[in-house]
Amino acid sequence: MDLAAKRALLDTALRDLGSVMIAYSGGTDSAFLAWAAHQTLGDKMLAVIADSASLPRAELAAALAFTAQHGIPTHILQTEELENPDYQRNDAQRCFHCKDELFTRMEAEREARGFHHLAYGMNLDDRGEFRPGQRAASLHKAVAPLVTAQLTKAEIRQLARDARLEL
Repeated sequence: MDLAAKRALLDTALRDLGSVMIAYSGGTDSAFLAWAAHQTLGDKMLAVIADSASLPRAELAAALAFTAQHGIPTHILQTEELENPDYQRNDAQRCFHCKDELFTRMEAEREARGFHHLAYGMNLDDRGEFRPGQRAASLHKAVAPLVTAQLTKAEIRQLARDARLEL
């Protein structure tokens, strides 16, 4: 499948969601997903960035600058993963606890705001890696539209360049 067909598949997958909250970190995958969701769904999407003491201020500022530049609706969600002893252990499951905290809080926001789905920026290449955060996403029924569209990391970067996004 060529890249244009995959982009069309992404748009279809996003449209089929109806409304969605995107777990947004400011990284390439989640930024492109948030941008594409905004292009497709307009105000029926919301980029949600988790803010806590574990997020460097420069990364938060850069993530917010990207969404502001593109008019992407964004919500800053306060998380407290540092209070969780399982997260504090800093073992191989640390990412699970961080993402579980994020998706638990996002689920409450989703219900309160009336959005239909949660989504995150997993791409096709991520499936073969050890990523405990994927298990947390699955537990919270978060969908991965970039995987649905069969997009790899390199293809996402190409689509971002084609759209003149500075990621």
